[in-house]
Amino acid sequence: MNTYQDTLDWLFSQLPMYQRVGGAAYKADLSNTWALMDQLNNPQDHFPAVHIAGTNGKGSVSHMIASVLQTAGYKVGLYTSPHLSDFRERIRINGQMIAENEVVDFIQTNREFFLEGKFSFFEMTVGMAFEHFRKHMVDIAVIEVGMGGRLDSTNVVNPEVCAITNIGFDHMRFLGNTLPEIAGEKAGIIKAGVPVVIGEYQEETWPVFKQRANHLNAPLYRADQMKLKALESDLKGSYQEFNKLTALAVLEILNRKDWKIESNDIEQGLLHVVANTGLMGRWQLLGTEPKIICDTAHNKEGLQLVLKQLLNEDFEQLFIVLGTLADKDLDSILPLFPKQAYYYFTTPDIPRALSADKLMDQAIKFGLRGEVVEQVVAALELAKRKANPKDLIFVGGSTFVVAEVL
Repeated sequence: MNTYQDTLDWLFSQLPMYQRVGGAAYKADLSNTWALMDQLNNPQDHFPAVHIAGTNGKGSVSHMIASVLQTAGYKVGLYTSPHLSDFRERIRINGQMIAENEVVDFIQTNREFFLEGKFSFFEMTVGMAFEHFRKHMVDIAVIEVGMGGRLDSTNVVNPEVCAITNIGFDHMRFLGNTLPEIAGEKAGIIKAGVPVVIGEYQEETWPVFKQRANHLNAPLYRADQMKLKALESDLKGSYQEFNKLTALAVLEILNRKDWKIESNDIEQGLLHVVANTGLMGRWQLLGTEPKIICDTAHNKEGLQLVLKQLLNEDFEQLFIVLGTLADKDLDSILPLFPKQAYYYFTTPDIPRALSADKLMDQAIKFGLRGEVVEQVVAALELAKRKANPKDLIFVGGSTFVVAEVL
């Protein structure tokens, strides 16, 4: 296993991981992660962090904060998931992905330990990120939670501030069936004495955060009550307004804790998120005439916002390339999609994907019409051939669908 591709193949196939096969990699506690941190001599203790959880928006918020801190002159680690086209997107310093040889070296050095301990893909990746940030002596790391919070492998960091963007129905077989139950899992990132920002106030979940914060004597902030100045960002889509507010609230608290972030750093950092961090797949323009937009929203709350934005666009005919995963609640998602669009139902190339045939069978029940094109890229090509210059093509339904067109 000497090449980067060999290493990736091993990483993706040797052990079960949530991204590919579902729940097999979801652990009941953090004992494995703590054992890994001990093995690596506790890299998480060598950098301060910003820790971001939430159902939707946590990736955008993480990238916004990282971009601003970078603009302010800090050396910034950024850990996010999943990746879209290259595994190394998950681990960056000042926008630069971890080098292929560093991925290879990390896995080769620790491979026997990983095999003995049956470590999950996500645990290994978190360990790789934290080791990378310590090795390159970052000033601060922005860490996005993978799933939930309480039991997420990232929940061993020492945060300067935590943020929870919002709470929606996703990963319910692991996190709970009600919003307060899910909020309880997300609230697991709240630490004793560490300020926490709630990005979107929700009546059902606020008491959960308040109780946890009071118990831990953690200062609790609502982003919508912090009187923050509205600023522009290069991340388009009306749904980014909440995310900007959450990022601004976190940056305000960092400033109060004597991090030096000028107002110009914030303005310029928000305007250059994509260039500074390499973020992809958030209301991303892939082409014009016809306009082609992709977005990684994949649950009810995220799709509601994205599809509302989509219908505000100017177009003659709307084409949608749609694929999803087998564990999605289609009864809550499919009614959100516009009936006037023509659909290309497709299958993302991972084991957890829902077949395009089954997706179309379900979609017909909700008045959606179209055809099956098994492969994502072929579906987009067909849509481009059918569309006129004034039409609009949207690609989405799953992060993995967007990954294939990028």
